[in-house]
Amino acid sequence: MSLSEKLLAPAVRPAVAADLAATIDTEVSNKRGLSGAAIKTGYAAAKKKADVPKVLNENLEQITAIFDPYWEQFGGQGDFGAYLAGRGDEVTADILKVADARAQATSRDQISKVYGSMRGKAADLIKESLPAIGATLQKHAG
Repeated sequence: MSLSEKLLAPAVRPAVAADLAATIDTEVSNKRGLSGAAIKTGYAAAKKKADVPKVLNENLEQITAIFDPYWEQFGGQGDFGAYLAGRGDEVTADILKVADARAQATSRDQISKVYGSMRGKAADLIKESLPAIGATLQKHAG
């Protein structure tokens, strides 16, 4: 069974979206320094315009599809977050392709503007968050 099949099951899906939102909240709140302050400000602005768990739930098919090939290669043994971190550049590039397309397609100017302002730092932020994202996905995939 693919990662998507496991995480998109009706009994699991809402918890996956909620836990991914909590993971993002934690990752953002842990950022320090000037760039951390900018990230927190941008994320707070985005949260005012969008319900993060709802947005994640609405886009969960695309999100899980990014991770399907990595989950298959991973084979379910060990720590999926560490596995993703070991392929950080590749995984990050795949995530950014989807995020860039979503940002371009949004009708919400504020979301697009915030994403555009944070895009330059996005690769580093994603790479740093891969262990936590992987752990969250693995928790629900069993």
